[in-house]
Amino acid sequence: MMALTANDYIGFSGVLILLIAFLLNLSGKISKDELPYILMNVAGAALACLASYLIHYMPFVLLEGTWTIVSLFALLQYFRKNK
Repeated sequence: MMALTANDYIGFSGVLILLIAFLLNLSGKISKDELPYILMNVAGAALACLASYLIHYMPFVLLEGTWTIVSLFALLQYFRKNK
């Protein structure tokens, strides 16, 4: 059996956060415009991006980095709208 590394735990944490946000949204428990959903996307994508960077898997660095940036823009819009 393969031993998990710190990189694996970081990546699993990020993906788990993203999947939980997705499932909560699909089940109608949180909206895509609510702060918890946005924060989960920022945190999950950032962790997944970090893990991808640490293992030098650049396609997912691009994917998760873009997801992080888009989520940060959503966070800025949220705070501007709820001033």
